[in-house]
Parts: sequence; C-alpha cells; structure tokens
Amino acid sequence: MTYYESTGHLLLTPVDREAPARAARLRELGLGARADGELDAFARRVADALAAPYAGINFINEERQFFTGLHHAPDAPASGYPARALARDHGYCPHVVVRRRALVLEDVRDFARFAGNAVVDGSGVRSYVGAPLTDRRGIVLGTVCAVDVVPRRWGLAGLATVKELAGELVELVHEREDRRDARRADELRADELRADDRPTGRCG
Repeated sequence: MTYYESTGHLLLTPVDREAPARAARLRELGLGARADGELDAFARRVADALAAPYAGINFINEERQFFTGLHHAPDAPASGYPARALARDHGYCPHVVVRRRALVLEDVRDFARFAGNAVVDGSGVRSYVGAPLTDRRGIVLGTVCAVDVVPRRWGLAGLATVKELAGELVELVHEREDRRDARRADELRADELRADDRPTGRCG
C-alpha cells in the first residue's frame, strides 16, 4: 500500500496507527528500551545466516526505533549502519511494521520512495531485508532485519531465512513472557501462603 499526505505528496514514512498499542505491549514485555545481550547474539545469527555485515532486532514505539539486538561485522564500515537508536523516519523497518509483511530491497536506489531515506546518504545503506515480529496478540512489535552497503540479491532464500528467524525470535519473546508470568504466579502463591500462616490474634 502507498501512503500519501492530504496534499497528495508521497510519504517516505508510512502512517503507523498501531504505534500506541505496540508501545504499550513493548513496555509490558520489557523490550525496546535497552540493549539485550541475548538479542545481540541473535542479531549475529541473522547476519551470519544472510552473510550480511549488519543485522538488527528492531523494536519501534511511538517516538523512535531501538535496536535491542544489533550486530556489526568486525570488518564492516563503522558508518554503515546505526547505533542503537534511530528516528522514526529513518530506515525501512517502519515500512515492514506498517505493512505487516516482509520487505526485500536488493538496491534501495531502484525505488524512488526508498532511495531518499536518510540512511542511504547518512549510513551508506544500499540493500535491505526485513521481516515483522508478530506476537501472539497479533501486534507487530518490530523487525528482524539485515542490511548491506552494496546491492544484494537476497532472493527467495534470503526472504525465507529472515522470515524463519523472525518466527524463532517471536517464540523466544513468548518463552520469556511465559517464564515471567510463571514466576509472578509463584510469587503470588508464596505471598498467599505466608498470609495464611500469620497468627490471627484470636484467643481460644
């Protein structure tokens, strides 16, 4: 889908009407606010699987994008991809999130809508592949993505790989949530047992 302003001008960044719900869900899951070593390792898996110099696990809220997982190959140019945080109008992950489906750009300069993005000149990005992270509630939390500073033929294999990795990561997020919920339930039961064991203060 193509998005336009009321004036008819093409929007470089799509309108994101689900951002408030996504931001609330990310807060609930504790994602998108700080770096995560386990997700950094996952981003490295993404980079290795796609033979890409840069890969990220990107969560997007109402104000910014945050790469909770991020990998730069040791020999990759330092300016080739961002640090942890990006503005909402930078890069291609916001398009994946709003579209709710994967995006493959073998050469971003082949597409007028994408060629003008700030990451092209600012970070030298030339190719991109990303897939949405859709949780059990149907909320798209962010993306798994990889980029390169040269045009790349990601092909069907690359698309299938990034989608498969996105599915794995969603399972990991759900496992974390389930463990957290189980821990909270155990703590609640323990509190209830302690309350039952307290003296009532009544005399027989």
